[in-house]
This record gives sequence, C-alpha cells and structure tokens, in this order.
Amino acid sequence: MIAQTIQLALAPVFVLVAIGNIMNLLSARLGRVVDRSRALQGVHAETEGMAHDQVVREIRLVNRRIQLIGQALRLLVTSGLSIGVTVAVLFLEELGKVDLQQVAAGTFLLAIGLMMWALVLFLRETQAASAALRIPEEYLETERRL
Repeated sequence: MIAQTIQLALAPVFVLVAIGNIMNLLSARLGRVVDRSRALQGVHAETEGMAHDQVVREIRLVNRRIQLIGQALRLLVTSGLSIGVTVAVLFLEELGKVDLQQVAAGTFLLAIGLMMWALVLFLRETQAASAALRIPEEYLETERRL
C-alpha cells in the first residue's frame, strides 16, 4: 500500500527537517565567523607585539571554527542525502515488491550516525567560540564588592 509507505517515510522526512534547521544555524554561525575573520585580517598588519600575538591567536581560533563548521555542514549534507536514499528505497521496495528493509534501515542508521557526528563537531565549535569569549580577570574586578 502506497499510503502506508508514505506514512513510513514521514519519520525520515522529519529527520531531514531537523537536519535543515541545524544547517541553517551552522550557516548563520559560519557567516559571523567569516565576518570576524575578515575584520581580524584587516588589523593583522597594523598590530605589533602582544596585540599582534592576540590577533594571530584569534585568527587561528577563527580558522579552526571555520573548519569545524565546514566539516559539520558536509556531514549534514551527506546525512540529508542518506535520508533521501532511505525514502527512495522505501518507495522502491513498495513499487518493486522486493525486500529492501535492511537497505532502508542501513541508510537511515547511516544518516543518524552522520548527523550525530555533525552535532559533535557543532559542540566542539561552540566550545571553541566560548573559549574565545573568556573575559579577562581585570575587567571582572572580582576584588570589588558590588
């Protein structure tokens, strides 16, 4: 029954929506990181000494964040393609009257695994971003009681 196959294909499609939302979030983060990279590159030649070292440290961190986001996006795209294959296999199974359950399960598990790997990279990127945002102690003025 094609109606039953459509119902069965809904779960992978919901995962595909989640993947799209995560990709949207990562793309926005990538845009902000690239903007920061360009700003840092603009001041790179104008700094010296400790200020220059700080700019270079931040450029390296921004470069790492760009790499992590890029890897996560590639994994999510591959995961989305795997979801598409899963849905196609479900319909081919119904239309061709062949048993492709293990293939569908395999492609779905692959998609979930890739998405989880991408989420780990996203976590690492947010940790790198948080590390870059550490506020120096002198600004906190912890010795003062407020």
